[in-house]
Amino acid sequence: MEYKNIYSFEINWKTLTLLSFLAIFPNLLGMLNIPTVWGFKIHLFQYLIFIAAAVYGPVGGMISGGFGSLFTAMTLGNPYILVGNMILGFAAGFLFRKGLSLILAGFVAWAVHMPYLWLTDVYLAGMPVAVVNRIVIALLICDLVWALAARYTYKPIQRAIQ
Repeated sequence: MEYKNIYSFEINWKTLTLLSFLAIFPNLLGMLNIPTVWGFKIHLFQYLIFIAAAVYGPVGGMISGGFGSLFTAMTLGNPYILVGNMILGFAAGFLFRKGLSLILAGFVAWAVHMPYLWLTDVYLAGMPVAVVNRIVIALLICDLVWALAARYTYKPIQRAIQ
């Protein structure tokens, strides 16, 4: 059995430039939210977290999740969002590198980071349970939509840095 380091990626100027973009640009996308008829908003920044997870693996997903959530965490006054999105990006990248499809990796990553999100939002941020439960459902939909979109768009991005 051959050992494969799933945590590493090639470091060059293209890679560093793209990873920097994937870490910073989600903050701009965090300013945009699409309202739905069901009363929740679709966030756009998870798309880039899944792209980073697919291209760079767990470390890239974690970097994009953490840095990419700064704007959202500051505007909502909830610093726990940073760690939650780091967990999401790391888990998606880890599971994708382990062979799961990006859509399934995104779903499992959502499930992995949900206990953290629920506990921190309810007990540390003091949000009502009913509100947090709606956030959980909204994030499930958002994460699945953006994991699906990333599944069909990450390969050209990956080729561009090679």
